Amino acid sequence: MTCKTFTPFILEPSWQNALGDELEKSYISELAAFVEREYAKAPDATYPPKDLIFNAFNYTPYDQVKVVIIGQDPYHGLGQAHGLCFSVPKGIGMPPSLQNIFKELKTDLNIDPPSNGCLIPWAKQGVLMLNATLTVSKGEPLSHHGKGWELFTDAVVRKLLLKKDPVIFVLWGKFAQDKCRFVKEHTNTSTQPIVLTAAHPSPFSANNGFYGCRHFSKINEILKQQGKSPIEWSFV
Repeated sequence: MTCKTFTPFILEPSWQNALGDELEKSYISELAAFVEREYAKAPDATYPPKDLIFNAFNYTPYDQVKVVIIGQDPYHGLGQAHGLCFSVPKGIGMPPSLQNIFKELKTDLNIDPPSNGCLIPWAKQGVLMLNATLTVSKGEPLSHHGKGWELFTDAVVRKLLLKKDPVIFVLWGKFAQDKCRFVKEHTNTSTQPIVLTAAHPSPFSANNGFYGCRHFSKINEILKQQGKSPIEWSFV
C-alpha cells in the first residue's frame, strides 16, 4: 500500500490544489519543522503571528490573481508583519518604504495617502502581495532566509506562470528582479507574463527610479486591455 506524504502546510483551497505536488516535497517538511521550532522557542519574537503566515494566499486565491508584487521578507518590528509584503495592520505606523509607495500613488493617480498601511483591500482585488521568505525573527532581517521558503515561493511564481491569462509581475528592486529573473524567460505557454520593474521604494533607492515609475496606472491600463476590472488603489 502506498502511503501519501504528509503535508505540513495547509493553504487556502485553490492554492492547496495548485501547489499540491510541491507541498509533498521533502524540503517542505524540513521547512515546516524549522518554522515550528522558531515559533516554539520564541512565539512572541517570530513574525508574522503563526496564523498569518499564509495571509497573502488567504486574501488572494490562485484563480483570482491578476497582479503579483514581490517583497523580500516580513517586517521584523513588533506588530508590523501580517503576511502581506509591504503591508502593516491598521494601527501600526507605516514603514518608510510603504510611505514612499503611497507618495508614488499620489503622483501617479492623485490618490491621497490612506490613514493606515493595511493593503488587504488591494489583496482582495487580485493583488498577491508575496514575500520571498514568509517568516522572520524579531529585529533580524533575512534571519529565515535559506531555510526553504525561497524554493516554495519560486514554486508559487511558476504556478502563476501557468495561468491561462497572463499575470502582471511587479518587481521593485534588485532582489525581486533577481528572484523572478526566470519569469521573463518563460516560454512554455502561449500567453507571456507582463513584467514591470523599478527601483525599490526604500528611502535608499526610491529616487533612483521608483518615483515616477507610474506602475499603478500602468497596471490598470494593462488590466483594461485584458478585459479585466482595474484595481481600485484608493481605500480608507
